[in-house]
Amino acid sequence: MDSPTPPNAMLLAAHAGDRDAMVQLLQVYRPNLRRYAQQRCLISDVDDAVQEALLVMARHLGAVRKLASFSGWMFKVVQRECRRLGRVAFKQDPYEEALVDQWMAAHTPDSLRMDLAAAMESLPPHYAQVVLLRDFEELSIREIAERLELDVPAVKSRLHRARVMIREYLLA
Repeated sequence: MDSPTPPNAMLLAAHAGDRDAMVQLLQVYRPNLRRYAQQRCLISDVDDAVQEALLVMARHLGAVRKLASFSGWMFKVVQRECRRLGRVAFKQDPYEEALVDQWMAAHTPDSLRMDLAAAMESLPPHYAQVVLLRDFEELSIREIAERLELDVPAVKSRLHRARVMIREYLLA
């Protein structure tokens, strides 16, 4: 039975271009990055943030030399991606980084969760249902359309309107 490759050896092998080591490295870090993203992302953008971080890792691994700095770098990438996705979800100007930082600093993860729960409760039921199916049950737009017996454009429209209402609630 083969023993698992230590992370340092995996990182060195991946850095040298070993595709199998890169796949292993992605598998090793994915659960930790996902847990971190669950604490940092505002609205269930967890998987998108993790996926983007893993793509960045695959593209820019050559810039990282040590495992300790590699881990910190990966978590920073996830944090930046959560912020970017949050700005997109709340349609904030990406050039207002200081404003976003100030708004984020004013809220703890727990207060963000409570505010998000209150925002969800304020939605009409047909909007809340679409958000819950998409962002919490992580169904695709097509799966939601099938479950609710709606067409895809109707689901997209409801999801967009619900997110606008959530944004307005949170930023009011």
